[in-house]
Amino acid sequence: MDLSIIVPLFNEAESLPELYSWIKRVMTANNISYEVIFVDDGSTDGSWDIIEGLKNQEPEIVHGIRFRRNYGKSPALFCGFKAAQGDIVATMDADLQDSPEELPEMMRMIREDGFDLVSGWKKKRYDGKLSKNLPSKLYNWTARKVTGIHLHDMNCGLKAYRNEVVKNIEVYGEMHRYIPFLAKNAGFQKIGEKVVHHQARKFGKSKFGLDRFIHGYLDLLSLWFLNRFGKQPMHFFGFWGSVMFIVSFIAIIVVGASKLVALGRGIQAPLVTSNPYFYIALTGMVLGTLLFLAGFLAELISRSSGSRNDYKIAKTF
Repeated sequence: MDLSIIVPLFNEAESLPELYSWIKRVMTANNISYEVIFVDDGSTDGSWDIIEGLKNQEPEIVHGIRFRRNYGKSPALFCGFKAAQGDIVATMDADLQDSPEELPEMMRMIREDGFDLVSGWKKKRYDGKLSKNLPSKLYNWTARKVTGIHLHDMNCGLKAYRNEVVKNIEVYGEMHRYIPFLAKNAGFQKIGEKVVHHQARKFGKSKFGLDRFIHGYLDLLSLWFLNRFGKQPMHFFGFWGSVMFIVSFIAIIVVGASKLVALGRGIQAPLVTSNPYFYIALTGMVLGTLLFLAGFLAELISRSSGSRNDYKIAKTF
């Protein structure tokens, strides 16, 4: 099979028939063998009934996964990736804002140009709210700086992957925003971008609010930290805990030594415990010790993890 198309959705009953007809028309015109996996993320508007109807019409092509409640886009993609059988796997949103017309060229970029992943770039958007576009630009700029992946629209729902990419990454929580970063961490370095046509929403309204940007930054920090120190947490916590303890210990010695020097010269000096620097240094020693212990415990947990030797092996002989 050439292509698996994964469509995560939540309350998109109005758009599903038109979306599937559009996908079918494009795939037929380009002679692409395909499957469509609809992942219903706990919809309450009859979306599943539409999916069942499409399944009855095209039982070999249409597949459905239904959650009992709303979990989010990342779990939907995780289950879709697990079920995908095509040589190339594509993801797109169900709201008709992503165009299936882009998929043949994205497939060509993977097959002929050798990309592992091709991400869409909605260069010209039709949801032109200042409250969405400005935070999005700042978010993408930060993501480029932190991840080292130069994509203009990392969170674009329209993407295409080699099958082995989606089988070697784990999308959880709200990490769907950073799938290119997950792929890079798994060893897939050739990540490309294609300008794609973005359409105005035809039915319903967006399911995402401004809180996604806050969550996005927190998730980015989590991914960066786990990628950098996930296997050796002691390298971070132990190092900075040791630095803080040593600096604070030296500061206490300086405070005590200054008291002794003053006494040796016969100068009336205040008590060491009256010096605010003494308490600052003491607090630093306590925090340094706690950081070191946190790293030690994290190292013990990491070493007892079942995935501690889960390395991404590309080939063996």
